Amino acid sequence: MASKKSASRQGTPIASSKPAGSSNKSSNKPSKPASASASSKCCCCSFSFTKLLIYLGLILGLIGPLFYYLDQNVDQFFVFDTDHLHDLTKRGIAAHGSDTRSIVKYIVSELHEKHPDNVNLDEEWMFNNAGGAMGGMYIIHASVTEYVIIFGTAVGTEGHTGRHTADDYFHILSGTQLAYLPGEYEPEVYPPGSVHHLVRGVAKQYKMPEGCFALEYVRGWVPPMLFFGFADGLTSTLDFPTLWRTTWVTGREIIGNLLVGKI
Repeated sequence: MASKKSASRQGTPIASSKPAGSSNKSSNKPSKPASASASSKCCCCSFSFTKLLIYLGLILGLIGPLFYYLDQNVDQFFVFDTDHLHDLTKRGIAAHGSDTRSIVKYIVSELHEKHPDNVNLDEEWMFNNAGGAMGGMYIIHASVTEYVIIFGTAVGTEGHTGRHTADDYFHILSGTQLAYLPGEYEPEVYPPGSVHHLVRGVAKQYKMPEGCFALEYVRGWVPPMLFFGFADGLTSTLDFPTLWRTTWVTGREIIGNLLVGKI
């Protein structure tokens, strides 16, 4: 009897507490393909990039015509006159000869009388490194569309003029400046009293063989020129005190002129 009960217990299958077929439900559940997920991410990126291009196009579409209009009418923002500056430098040279310091004072004094709100009387001299050339600079005026400085050196220098978004008038006060364009076989020579007009968009090699100082007047769009003015200091000389001083004085003068209505 015992053997029969044992045999029946051995032959009786143990019922599973887990319902049949439940173990395969999770494995048979459909999963999202990896390719579909990657494709959706790609579509999102593509959509975002398309929106970015649309926004950029709209911005350029608005700014382009505005800049074109301002560029065609930029002369209405000028307060300095090229003929007056040329006449002023020649009168200064005639009055003081080779005394460059007195010539500078003569020029700045008359400019201040004519433009009292736009001229910096403090002779804040600082180094200027640009295009490989080095000299001293005194900022007389700086605004968005014009700047007037005294630039020069007592020991000579040479470099690249830069290719700018403004016309540059270099009025020689003392010494001589030489300039060169590719394809020429003779230098351009600018003695005291002459003007070297560097036309907007044109670049030259220039040299001050010995001591030379000039009144430099720029009219056009000044902010894009600042990249050229800071490049040597950031990548070559690493003269950060001079960079800071240049930034401070230039920014102060531009903002000060904006506050009195001079763009």
